Parts: sequence; C-alpha cells; structure tokens
Amino acid sequence: MNLNQITIPSLNIEKAIVFYQKLGLKLIVHSEQNYARFECSNGATFSIHQVEQLPNIDGIWVYFEIENLDQYVAELIRKNIEFIELPNDKPWLWREARLNDLDNNIIILYFAGKNRLNPPWKIKNRTV
Repeated sequence: MNLNQITIPSLNIEKAIVFYQKLGLKLIVHSEQNYARFECSNGATFSIHQVEQLPNIDGIWVYFEIENLDQYVAELIRKNIEFIELPNDKPWLWREARLNDLDNNIIILYFAGKNRLNPPWKIKNRTV
C-alpha cells in the first residue's frame, strides 16, 4: 500500500492556492471554488477542500520532504513566507523547518534521507 494523496480543509481556497503555490506545489485541479489539487515533484498529490468551519483540533501536520532544505527555506523567506521554526536537526535524525498555513495547519518541510524509512531504531522483521 502506498500513500499518494492527502486532503486538508481550508476556509479560503483562493488564498490557500496562493500559499501552496508559493511553497512550490504545482496546481493541477481547481474546481468550483471549493477544491484544489497540487502535484508534488515525486508524483504524489496534495489537495485542499473548502469548509465553512475547521475541525476543532490542534491542526493537521503535513510533511513535505525537500533535499536542499536550508536553501529552499531561504528562498521561501525571500517570498515572505514566515516560519515558526527554522531548519534544525531533530533527535529522530531529520532536519526540519515548520510553518503554519492560513488555516493553522502545521507544514513541516524536512529532509530525512535514509532515516525516514531506515532509522537506527527501525523495528526488525518480527514474527508474531
């Protein structure tokens, strides 16, 4: 099984489209002012759908992996994207930067390399 699509809610599709295009996603679908889908460089898709009210939760966390994270964040800062956390190394061996989208979802730009699928503490094949 492969995850290749995720959809999050937004109060304002038009503003969300501009935000995610600034992040570098390619808009491929925009329908009836209530839905938009973007393509990521690896072929996965990410979409937003308009809602009248956001879910009553702390927000959704969305991860986008970027090899040249520090350079990419610097480019986004030049485009006036504000970060709540600049690139830094995490104990789980990923380098991450964090920001909020317009609907207060947490967007994490990161680079994990081999450690995303194969961290030193990966569970080895176990028999049940």
